Amino acid sequence: MRQTISSIIADRAARTPDEVLVVDEAGELTARELEESATRLAVELRARGVRQDDLVAVSLPNGRDFVIACAAIWKAGATPQPVSAALTDDERSRVEAVARPAAAIGRRPRSAGVAWFPSVSAPATAQALPDLAAASWKAPTTSGSTGTPKIVRATAPALLDPTRPVADFLPMRAVQLVAGPMTHSATFTYAFRGLLTGHRLIVLPRFDERAWLDAVERHGVTWALVVPTMMHRLLRVPAAEREPARLRSIESLLHMGAPCGVDLKRAFLDWIGAERVVEVYAGSESNGLTMIRGDEWLDRPGSVGRPIGGTEISIRRPGGALCGHDEVGEIWMRRGQHAPYEYIGASSRRDDEGWDTLGDLGSVDADGYLFLRDRSDDVINRGGEKIYPAVVEAVLEQHPAVRSVVVFGVDDEALGKRVEAVVDIGASTVAESELVTWARERLGVRAPEGIRLVREPVRSDAGKTSRRSWAAAAVPGRISTA
Repeated sequence: MRQTISSIIADRAARTPDEVLVVDEAGELTARELEESATRLAVELRARGVRQDDLVAVSLPNGRDFVIACAAIWKAGATPQPVSAALTDDERSRVEAVARPAAAIGRRPRSAGVAWFPSVSAPATAQALPDLAAASWKAPTTSGSTGTPKIVRATAPALLDPTRPVADFLPMRAVQLVAGPMTHSATFTYAFRGLLTGHRLIVLPRFDERAWLDAVERHGVTWALVVPTMMHRLLRVPAAEREPARLRSIESLLHMGAPCGVDLKRAFLDWIGAERVVEVYAGSESNGLTMIRGDEWLDRPGSVGRPIGGTEISIRRPGGALCGHDEVGEIWMRRGQHAPYEYIGASSRRDDEGWDTLGDLGSVDADGYLFLRDRSDDVINRGGEKIYPAVVEAVLEQHPAVRSVVVFGVDDEALGKRVEAVVDIGASTVAESELVTWARERLGVRAPEGIRLVREPVRSDAGKTSRRSWAAAAVPGRISTA
């Protein structure tokens, strides 16, 4: 039977008060400590004007404070609105203008009239709170990788049955490693859905490949969410430091968040074991999802699986006509009669029949397996030839000196668009000319005509980036070193 999220947290504290729920750099947080800290903060939120179904922005680093903040918001009857601390002041102002949060925890709000809580600390209280459930359990702010950041408010209320698994790929009573930013929708969703169904969360401040391996081994991690950027960096760790025996506790891994190159995934399956890896394709909007097991993938390399959870898929041409098998078009999905989300600050493309699209391109084979290409907005039309940035990125990331890549199109008088890339090489001394040659040998005319080398990540720990921002800052045709 479904309960309020607040009562699930309270019940766990009553049953097993000394059970460790969260482990972070500061140590351990027990069920009792979470309940008491969240209750104190919830009382303060309500005292400063937060009411049922209000949004409360959360911009805190990974760790116990983030968990306490969200638990307090649910106890206050409100909806957590995770907001990346990496947003610029202008982006933050625009998000606040459309979201109109009642309060903000962590980063100072830009708008007047928003109650600010710089931390989760709150005085002791004996005040009892009503058992409330917001009409929406989460309202994550998107990364803005396809344009202006927007809020995706879930239509599901803050209710859950803690005795039932949330999904086939999210086990109950696991030790979950949280390495992505908790402000990101997928990390947020699975961390908290896990916590509410018996998980202990091992929370890293941010993703670091060696810290990830150490955490798995030290804490006996049984489940984790990774994205292709993480997978790539883990495989760059010397083999002697990532012996499979260090991962013996892992029962399953979920990966999602971005298209994954075939060579990268094959190498990852060889290392982890195909039977322990599941891939899911979905968006923050939860308008549909597909799933594929590692052993299935080996029979259909490149696929992101078949529809699950009542999802239907339709691949369409630009004019709306249906595509044939293996023909690339825009991916439309439908899942149930009611929309699982609503945008704040943007318009949905959902039609009257419930079909919806996130703007991704792909194809479906004769057996119903979906193959993802890229986002339609990111496709580069170079002199009439369509170039998929994700394909170019996957090739460049095969170079042993490359940690991450972002590929985008810039205006060109002769071709319309030309291909440019920014490549993170870390401490490597590889020359840009070597990477240009590497790319041209494997990609021909699809290779970047300009490469800029940098020594810091070009994607977030959630695997996200804004190709539009990189393109806007590019100097067309320039090839330079870090």
